[in-house]
Amino acid sequence: MTRIDRYILILFLRTVLVCFLSLAGIFIVFHAFTAFDDLVAQTRNGDSLPWVAFRFYGPYLIMLFDMTGAIISLLAFLFTVGWLRRTGELTATLSAGVSHGRIFRPMVIASGVIIVSQLCCREMVIPHFRSSLTMKAEDLDGEIEQAVRPTFDQFAGILIEGATLRTKAQTIEHPNFRIDTEYEGFGDLLIADEAVWMEPGQTRTGIGESAVTRASGPPVAGYLLRNVKEPEGIHRIASAGRGEQPVLMTPADHSWLHPGECFLVTSVHPNMLHTEDTATRLASVLELSGRVRNPAVHSSLALQTQVHERIVRAPLDFGLVMLILPLVVNTRGRKLFVLIGAAVGMVLAFFALKTLASALGGSGTLFAPGIAAWLPLLVVCPIAYVRLRAVQHV
Repeated sequence: MTRIDRYILILFLRTVLVCFLSLAGIFIVFHAFTAFDDLVAQTRNGDSLPWVAFRFYGPYLIMLFDMTGAIISLLAFLFTVGWLRRTGELTATLSAGVSHGRIFRPMVIASGVIIVSQLCCREMVIPHFRSSLTMKAEDLDGEIEQAVRPTFDQFAGILIEGATLRTKAQTIEHPNFRIDTEYEGFGDLLIADEAVWMEPGQTRTGIGESAVTRASGPPVAGYLLRNVKEPEGIHRIASAGRGEQPVLMTPADHSWLHPGECFLVTSVHPNMLHTEDTATRLASVLELSGRVRNPAVHSSLALQTQVHERIVRAPLDFGLVMLILPLVVNTRGRKLFVLIGAAVGMVLAFFALKTLASALGGSGTLFAPGIAAWLPLLVVCPIAYVRLRAVQHV
């Protein structure tokens, strides 16, 4: 890397940092006006206000970076080239026989690194902060409760619903499971005080004071129902299933269950029961694809489209940055405001194409979800590649 490459790269990264911090500052200031009292209330347990603000706004800043990283790279590209042209450094470099493509190479590589960083945050970091990103400031130290989205397990033939869902504890309060399949002795309803999600072999259930340590855990994933009210005498009812696959386990056949408990074998994870769409948007591609492949749960066309959109998002974001390259070269000598207008129009057309493709895939009109999600990439990437090649020797 030459000295001029380092100079351009530092100028570009500094512009990216300033743009991101400006957006983050605006977000925090405006949000703090409405949540400042709640944040101050969280300091009563001994934590300092900066630490409370960091705990609350930290995950939001990561999500803000994921949402705006590509656009910020695009703006930084325009600002950096504009600065080099204004100071005459771009003209001096070009007069030395260096092409635009060679000058812009550090910024192109840095833009790719930023987009890859977005991808890593989106798939590996943000899903771990999903609960934090769906809560309010007053819930920072508490459990987050929300309504339960009724979800039907097609294999078990049971509708899973309840009063509230505690997201951190992965617990359904007052579950009311409706049985739509004939299981001898169970009737039509399965009612209990709470239903706790357990992974295979998990020996500790619950959180905090309600924790219970067991000698062994379930062989498969599902919900442990405590204090079963309906049907009565659950410990005297034999376990039931479909074929060789167990569905409802009872203490009559499984010693690891206590009297008054029942275990529902299901692949309907608590994350699928969130009523807020934010929980789905913050899930990783692996989790979303797992939902689509799950035969027990119906997957909508919109969810199938979203999986493909997440796969193609990184190359699409990079293609958007490359679409602007001929504008910053400005070989036709157009005025600055004309260039800005052309860039804004191109960005609007880009997002309009993505929105249209998403709508077509979600409704099943003209295209299947996979084809609709990949359509913008098929349109944008060839154009972006041609435009990138066009400036390599100018």
